[in-house]
Amino acid sequence: MQIDKETILEFLRERGREDQAQQAQGELPEQVDTDRDAGLLEKYGIDPQALIAKVGGSSGLSGL
Repeated sequence: MQIDKETILEFLRERGREDQAQQAQGELPEQVDTDRDAGLLEKYGIDPQALIAKVGGSSGLSGL
């Protein structure tokens, strides 16, 4: 599933992880593929499946 980088940054910020959000800003591609980029997401403590569940139906998602 494709998720906008900004959606992921917001996901981190909502959890009080601003430092990780700032680091992710420079490392994540504009469109994050939850399969392809699972390693990057896990680096920031994000379970790709939890992210999909959290943002399901959000405008930050595409490719459904």
